[in-house]
Amino acid sequence: MALITLTSDIGSPDYLVGAIKAQLLQLIPDAQLIDISHHIPPFNYPQASYVCRSAIRHFPPFSFHLILVDLFAIPPKQLLLAFHQDHYFLTADNGLLSMILEGTPAMVIGIPLDETISKTTLQLTEVMGNVVNRINKGEAIQRLGTPDIRFQEKKHLQPIIEQQFIEGQIIFIDSFENVIVNITREQFEENRKGRGFRIIFRGDETIDQLSESYADVSEGEKLALFNSAGYLEIAINKGNAAGLFGLKGYSEKSRQGQLAYQTVRIYFQ
Repeated sequence: MALITLTSDIGSPDYLVGAIKAQLLQLIPDAQLIDISHHIPPFNYPQASYVCRSAIRHFPPFSFHLILVDLFAIPPKQLLLAFHQDHYFLTADNGLLSMILEGTPAMVIGIPLDETISKTTLQLTEVMGNVVNRINKGEAIQRLGTPDIRFQEKKHLQPIIEQQFIEGQIIFIDSFENVIVNITREQFEENRKGRGFRIIFRGDETIDQLSESYADVSEGEKLALFNSAGYLEIAINKGNAAGLFGLKGYSEKSRQGQLAYQTVRIYFQ
């Protein structure tokens, strides 16, 4: 039985999510389909990579991950099939794969697309489903396309690390308006070196200690912790940190119409 995860920027109101699942079940009747998210904001690669990376690591080996985000960034001539750390990834050739994996995958196969067929989301998903079906039946992935092809790569969003501070970017705001910053616990501890610290955001708002859970502070008080994905999170116990402090994620646009993100700094002292 194939275990298939789905991540997209389609959104719930659209019929496409249901149509994609129906199509996959027609191709692979015994497939187990699991939604990661269908609410990735358009063109938001940092959020897509954070959501995918944080969820995928919990799935069993040899799961298939279909990433239907920004499928038409460029006219699609091929799809990518990657095998990395015992997982299969199928996605567009748009640079997102390297951001999710935080590097170059162990093996990448180019899956050619028939130039005579119109390129729609359902048509691309059908190609992905056929690939999953063939692998699930034991076919070697090298036979499914062109091995070791050149593909687009983008660097994942990294914090700025200096001796006295780390500056991170807000990459995700969850449904509780907790704010996720692209600073990991490992980066924090490695650069802290036992020193005290101050987390500064939105002007003069400061936090100088870490919590283990929201309940570590009184109701309505702000806190900082490292979440289950290992990233810095700024929150308010039973409150909405993003709304109260005016914090916005990467998908928000600046006045010039460009994608922008807000920064959070941790000063060591």
